Amino acid sequence: MWSLEGDAGRMCDRLDRREMIRVGGLSSLGLSLPGLLASTARGASENTDPTFGRAKSVIYVWLQGGPPQHETFDPKPLAPSGVRGAFSPIQTNIPGVNFCELLPRTARIADKLAVVRSMVTNNNIHSISGYEVLTGYKYQGANARRISPEDWPWFGSLVKQLKPSEKLPPLTTVWLPQVIRLNENVTPAGQTAGFLGRRWDPDRFNVNPMEPGDGVPGLQLEDVPTLRLKNRVGLLEQVDRHFAEIGRGREPKLFGTYQDQAFDILINGRVRSAFDVSGEPETLRRRYGMSNWNQLLLMSRRLVEAGVRLVHVNWVREPGDSAVDNPMWDTHAQNADRLEDVLCPKFDVGFTALIEDLETRGLLDETLVVAIGEFGRTPKINPLGGRDHWGSVFSFAMAGAGISPGQVYGASDRQGAYSARDRVTPADLTATIFHLLGIDPSGAFHDPLGRELQLTKGEPIRELLGTRAATDVRVVPGGSLDRVKPFDGRKLNQRGFGKGAVIEAAGFGSRPKGWRAKPLLPVDASSGFGAWHVPGSETVRLGFAADRTRGSGTVFLGQELINPRAGGYRAKIRLRGHGPIAKLATAKLEFCRYSSLVKDPSRRQSLVVHELPVEAFQDDKFVTLEFAARLDSAKPGANFSIGRGLGVVVTLSPGEVAKKWVGESAWLEIADIEVVFTGRTINENVTV
Repeated sequence: MWSLEGDAGRMCDRLDRREMIRVGGLSSLGLSLPGLLASTARGASENTDPTFGRAKSVIYVWLQGGPPQHETFDPKPLAPSGVRGAFSPIQTNIPGVNFCELLPRTARIADKLAVVRSMVTNNNIHSISGYEVLTGYKYQGANARRISPEDWPWFGSLVKQLKPSEKLPPLTTVWLPQVIRLNENVTPAGQTAGFLGRRWDPDRFNVNPMEPGDGVPGLQLEDVPTLRLKNRVGLLEQVDRHFAEIGRGREPKLFGTYQDQAFDILINGRVRSAFDVSGEPETLRRRYGMSNWNQLLLMSRRLVEAGVRLVHVNWVREPGDSAVDNPMWDTHAQNADRLEDVLCPKFDVGFTALIEDLETRGLLDETLVVAIGEFGRTPKINPLGGRDHWGSVFSFAMAGAGISPGQVYGASDRQGAYSARDRVTPADLTATIFHLLGIDPSGAFHDPLGRELQLTKGEPIRELLGTRAATDVRVVPGGSLDRVKPFDGRKLNQRGFGKGAVIEAAGFGSRPKGWRAKPLLPVDASSGFGAWHVPGSETVRLGFAADRTRGSGTVFLGQELINPRAGGYRAKIRLRGHGPIAKLATAKLEFCRYSSLVKDPSRRQSLVVHELPVEAFQDDKFVTLEFAARLDSAKPGANFSIGRGLGVVVTLSPGEVAKKWVGESAWLEIADIEVVFTGRTINENVTV
C-alpha cells in the first residue's frame, strides 16, 4: 500500500535508511532499479508463437472458498442424486457443452470462454492448495496459514518484476480489495512476494465501490500539508542523485522517469479516477451487479484501461461472513441455497458483464481473464446439504488475449471426483499466464541473494492457445435469466403476503423460497385451526378460522433467511388481533436453526424467542413491533454454525380455554415481516 505518513518537520538532509526504502524506492509502489523494471525473462525475443505476449493485462478473479465443479462448469446429470445435486444442466451456445442452470448468462458467452475441467492439486486444505494455485509451486513450509517472508512469490510479484507496465510502472499489480482471510486473523501464505522482498508485493487497495466517495487508501492527499509534499519532493530528488551516482547508461534517467510518474500520480490523482466507478453509466453499473464484488470487477476494467498490468480481484467477504460453516464459496452447509441465493447470481451477472464490457471496448483481445478458486468441492453432498473441500479435480475458466475460446479442455470422471483426461496443474496455469504476458515460462529469475531460480515447472496449456475460436458453430443456449436474478441482499425472499406471495405447506419440497405454514388451511378456510391466506387480501391469518372451532397443537409460519451470517438481526412485524385471540392463545416470534433441509418450521432449534403481546392488539388495528436478536457463537470469534439454515418463525399455541372453545372465530392477522441484518466484525483478538 502506498504510504505518505512521516514527520512533517524532517528535512531531506536527515534521510535515514527506513525513509530511503519507503520514499526513495516508493517501495510499496513497487519501484526499483530500471534494469529490473525493464527486464523480461530469458528467451522472450526468440519466441515466435503468435500468442506469446498477446496479453497486455490480466484480470485474475479469485473465487475464495472453492467453487463446486458440479454446480458451475462441470454438471453431472447422470450421477446419483447425492452427487449431481439439486440443479440441472443447460446447453451453452457451443454444441455439446453444458453448464449448470445457475449460470444462464455464462452459458450465453461460452463462445468467448475456454473452460478447463481437469485442474488438480490433490490437496484439500485451503491454505496449501491455494498456495499452489497462486504461486504454481507446492507448499514446503511449516504453516501455510500464515504469510511468511520465506514463501515462494505470488506469480503476480514475478510479473511485477519481469514485466512492469509500460503506461503505469508504479502500479503494475493491483490487488482488490484486501488480503485473503480464511477465518478470524488467518492470512494464508502465497499472496505476497515472499522471499523476493516487500517491494514486489502487490499494491492492495481496501476499497468498497458501493460506498460514497472515492475513499481509496493511499491516494488521498487532501490532509497532507504542503510542507510534507515539498519534503517528499526533496527526498525523491536526493534518492535520484543517489542512484545517478551508482547507475550506468540510461538507468538513472529511466529511474527518474518512473519516480516522476509515481509522484505525478500522487499529486495529480491521475489514477484516482480509475478507482472511481461512480462516473460510469448507471445502466452499466447495474449490468455488473450492485454489490461490492461486482463493482470491483468494473473497477478492474477501469484499472487495466489506465495501464495496470495485473489486477487481482478477491471474492469479497460479506459482513458476518467469517467463522461460519459456509463463508464465501466454502459451502460446507447449505450448498444449494447459498449457490442459488448469493454466489451464482453475483458471479453469473458480474463475470459476464466484465467479458462483454471488455469486448465492447476492444480490450478483450489484449486482456486475459482468469476465474478460479483454490480447489473444488466433494462429489458427495454431506448431511448438512453442503459439499466439502476437494482438490482432486476442479474447473476454471479463461477468456481473452491469446486464448482460443469456445472449448472445454480436460474432463473429470462420471461423478466429478477425479481427472479422467488431460490433467492440468497450477504450474501449467502460471506458465500459460507468463507465456501470454510475454514472459518465457522456461526462464529464470533471481532471489535477493543472486541465486537463479526457475519461474515455473509447468508448461503452457498449448491446446488453449490460439488467435481464433476453437469452433465457429453456435447453437441456441438454454436456461432462463429470470431463473437467476441479480443478487439484491434482502434477508427474506418474501416480506409480505400481497400479490404474487406464495404460502406452502411445510414439510414438502426440497428447497422452499417463501413462507411455509403448518398446518396450512385452504385459502377459503371455513373451519379449522391453522394458517390461511384470505383471497384478495395482503395478509395471512393464524388461529381459529370459524366459529365453534377447537384448537390443538401449534400453528407455525416461517421462512428461511437468505444468505444467513453471524451478527445482529432485527425483525419488524406488522399485525393485528381479531376476536378473543388473547384469551385463547399465546404467540411468539423466533429466530431459529432448521433441523431439516425442507425448512419445516415445526422442526427447528430455537435460538432467540420473543413473546408477542397478543393482548396489546385486540381492536382490529394494525400495530408494528420490533425485536432484536444476536445470532453468533457463545465464544467471541468462534465458529457459528448455519447448519441446515436459519429462519424466522411465528408460532401460535392454544391455551386450555381454546381446547374447549366453541365460540366465535379468532386469529392473528400478519401483514408484513421484515428482517434487517448487521454483520459481526472481524475479531482481531482471536485466531480461528
